[in-house]
Amino acid sequence: MDGDTMVALASIITAGLTIAIGSIGPALGEGRAVSQALNSIAQQPDSSNTITRTLFVGLAMIESTAIYCFVVAMILLFANPYWDHFAQ
Repeated sequence: MDGDTMVALASIITAGLTIAIGSIGPALGEGRAVSQALNSIAQQPDSSNTITRTLFVGLAMIESTAIYCFVVAMILLFANPYWDHFAQ
């Protein structure tokens, strides 16, 4: 295998692992956050507005992790800085 093939293979495998781990982790975190928020709302219905607002902020922060992983995977696949280094 030449250098281009090795870089392509490493990029594809790393991008796949990044998307896999980067989507499973936030999905589990969001499920746990929603579960705890529903339990809290069931126990204290008067504070549901505060809990809901805090939940949405937390969900946005959790989702940003998945978006960062997606961006890293896209950079590895389409804008890998090592392509030029090994192409020479």
